[in-house]
Amino acid sequence: MPVLRSSLGHSNVNIASDTSSLHEMNFSNGEVISEKSSTSLFEKNGYQDSVYLNAANIFQGIHNEKPQDKILVKYGHGPLPSLPDFKDEQFQRLSYELAFSALKYQDVLETILLDSGIYPMQSISDQLTSLVVVMLYDLQDRKFEARENIDDEEQIAEVQEVERYLCSFKTKLAAALARCRIKHDALSLEHILPETIRKQEQRASTLPLYVWVNSLKISLEDVHSTLHKEGFTRVESVSSFGGYSYCLDKHCEDVLIFPSTLKEKLLTLELFSDYKLLLQDKSRSLAVHSAKALLNMDDDILIAHMGSWLTVAHMSVLTNQMTSKVFVCGVKSLAKEAELRDLFAQMECKNIVLLREDFANIEPTDKLQKVKVILLLPRCSGLGVSNPIEFILKEHEDAELLRDLSQGSVAEDKLNSLAQQQLQELSHAMQFSRVQAIVYCTCSVYPEENEVVVNKALASGAEGPKAQPYKLCPPVLPLCCKSEISLSAANFFRLEPSDISNSCFIAVLSRERDPSETVSVKDVLARAAAKGLLEGIDLAKPAKREEKKKKKPKVTQPKTPTKEAVIKSKIQEFLDREMKPGMIESDTSVSNLASSASQKSVNQTNSSVPLKKTVQPPSNSSLPMMSKNSLTAASMQKMFEKHRNIRKPKLDDSVMVLKPVEIVLPPDWVFYLKKANCDHFGFKNRTSQPQRKRTRTFPGFLCEVAQLLDGFMLLRLDTELY
Repeated sequence: MPVLRSSLGHSNVNIASDTSSLHEMNFSNGEVISEKSSTSLFEKNGYQDSVYLNAANIFQGIHNEKPQDKILVKYGHGPLPSLPDFKDEQFQRLSYELAFSALKYQDVLETILLDSGIYPMQSISDQLTSLVVVMLYDLQDRKFEARENIDDEEQIAEVQEVERYLCSFKTKLAAALARCRIKHDALSLEHILPETIRKQEQRASTLPLYVWVNSLKISLEDVHSTLHKEGFTRVESVSSFGGYSYCLDKHCEDVLIFPSTLKEKLLTLELFSDYKLLLQDKSRSLAVHSAKALLNMDDDILIAHMGSWLTVAHMSVLTNQMTSKVFVCGVKSLAKEAELRDLFAQMECKNIVLLREDFANIEPTDKLQKVKVILLLPRCSGLGVSNPIEFILKEHEDAELLRDLSQGSVAEDKLNSLAQQQLQELSHAMQFSRVQAIVYCTCSVYPEENEVVVNKALASGAEGPKAQPYKLCPPVLPLCCKSEISLSAANFFRLEPSDISNSCFIAVLSRERDPSETVSVKDVLARAAAKGLLEGIDLAKPAKREEKKKKKPKVTQPKTPTKEAVIKSKIQEFLDREMKPGMIESDTSVSNLASSASQKSVNQTNSSVPLKKTVQPPSNSSLPMMSKNSLTAASMQKMFEKHRNIRKPKLDDSVMVLKPVEIVLPPDWVFYLKKANCDHFGFKNRTSQPQRKRTRTFPGFLCEVAQLLDGFMLLRLDTELY
C-alpha cells in the first residue's frame, strides 16, 4: 500500500494523514519483528535500502528551511524516485527514527558536507541531497564502517550510488566531523544537541510501557494469572522493577506498567496477539477514564478526532455495549473504515459508529441526540512527549511536529496557530445543546494550549445565552488522589514529563443537567459506580429465572467478612434502615387528619394542584423492594392539606393531638427531594411557573413537601453522587 509517495513533496504537507496503515498492534500474523533484536542488527550493519529511501523522503518533507540568502545546501522538491512501501510497522518506525535523527543534526551534517569539500556533488543531483544527509548520519554512527549486505535485500539504485559516493570520501568526512566536535568542545555528536533534547532522549530510554486491559475479552484477574504463568512478577511500584516484573497504574485501574526492556517479550505473548492487552501511552487512558466517569448508563459519547484506533477501542470497552454508542468523527476513507471495523470486531467492540464528517463540520442530528459527553483530543505541539516517534505513529499526528521537537521548542507563530485551532474546536463542542460535559486533553507543556485555551472558551460563552453555562470541575479518575488535582490551579489535572510518564493535561467542562430532563435511579447508580462509591455491588439486572428465587432474599453473614462484604453490608444496612416499610397506621392517621380539615380548603387545593393517582417508581434490582404500605402521592397530598389547615385552626374547633408519622419515599421521590433542596438544579415552586408548565407539578409539589416536613427525617443521598 503506497503510504508516502503522494503525500511528501513539500515541507508543509501533512505526512501522518497518509501513514495510518494501522499496523500499531496487529501482530496476529505471527510475523512480529523484535524491536530490540532488529534495531541492534541495523545498528551494526546499517539499514536496508528501502529504509534509507523512506527516511530520506520523510526528512525532505520536514527539514528546516533556511532563509534564501543563507542557503548553502540545496534540497530538492517532491517525493524521491522509486519510493517503496513500508513493509511493516517496524520498518516504518525505523524510517521515522532515522529521519528524526538526521533532522536533529541537520546543521552539523551540512557543516561536515561543506567542510569536507565533497559538496556540491557533481554526480548527484539536489533531488538526492536528503538521501545524502540521512546516509551520512548513519555512516558516522557506524564509525564510517562499511555496511554489510543483508540477505534477500532488494537493492535500490539511488541508495547504492549515494553510498559509493560517501564511502569514497569517508576519510575527509571523518576529519570534518572531528573538527566540528573540537569546535563545539563536545566529546561526542550527542553533546552538540541542546540540553532539552538530551534530557528528552534520556527520558525516552527509560520510559516504561503502559498497557490497558481489554475487559471484553479477559478479566484483570485472568491477566494476572496468565502473566504469572509466563514468568512475570507483580510488584508494588515502578521503583521495584527488576527482571520480568510489572505493576498497576496508580490512576487507571485497568492499566498495567512494564519496564521498557520487556517490549520484545511482551509482543510475543498471546495476550497481545489476541487483543487482550494493548500498548498505548498513559495520557490517552487518563482521558478515556475521565470521560467514562461522566457517562450515565444509556449515554452516548462523541470522539472529536479519529486519532488512534486504540483510544476509540478503549472508550468502547469502558462503555455499555448494549445501551451506549461511541461516535467517531473523520473516518473518510472506505478502505480505512473497513480496516477499522475488522479491528474492532476482533476486539469485540460492537458499539462504535464511524462518521465521515470532520468534527468542525458536524452538527447535532437525530442520531446524536443521546450524546452527553464529547472527548476532545486536539492536535497539539506534543512537546511533553519523550518519544516523539511513538507519538507520531500511535496517534497519527502530523510529522511536521518533528521539526519543532528536534529543536526542543515550538515557534511562536506555530504555537499561536495550534492554540487558535484548539479554541475553535473547544468552542464548537460547547455549542452542542444536549451535551453535558467535555473532556479536553493534550500532551503539551505550554499554557497557551492548555489553561489559556480552556479559560478563553469558558469566557466566550460559546454555549449560548439560553443554555446552561459550562464550569470547570476536577477530573474523576478511579484511583486518583484528590490532592493531585487540588495542587493544580482551577481543578486541572496535569502530569509533568518525567522518567515514568509523558506530559498530560486534562480539563473537564461540565454543566448542570437541563431541569426538563429527568434522571433515573439507574443513571444515579451508574454514575456512583463509575466514581467508586458502590464498589463491590453488582448492578447488573438478574435473569428472569433468578428473579423469582430472589423475591425473599436471605442474608447470611460470612464468618470472616472481607472488605467487599463489609461494604455490601454497610450499604444494605443503610438502605434497610432508611427505606423500611411504613406502618399501616401511618397512612390511616394521615388520612384521618386530612378528612377532619375543611372540605372547601381541600377542594381549592386540589383544583390548583392536579396530582396523578399513583406514581410507580422504576424497578431496579439493585435496590431493595419497596413496601406496599409506602407513602403514595395521594397520602402525601393529604398530609400537605393537614399542615396547611392546622396552621390556621378555627377557634370553635377542638384541638387534635398529632402523632409522629414515619414516612418512606420511593427512590425517584428521594431523588427529586434531593434536587428540590439544591438551588442549582433549577427547580422552582409550582406557583411561579408559567401556565404552560403547570402540568409538570410533580417536582414542584415535592419542593413544597420538603419545605413543610421540618420535623421528619428524610432520606438523603450522598452528595458525592452529584
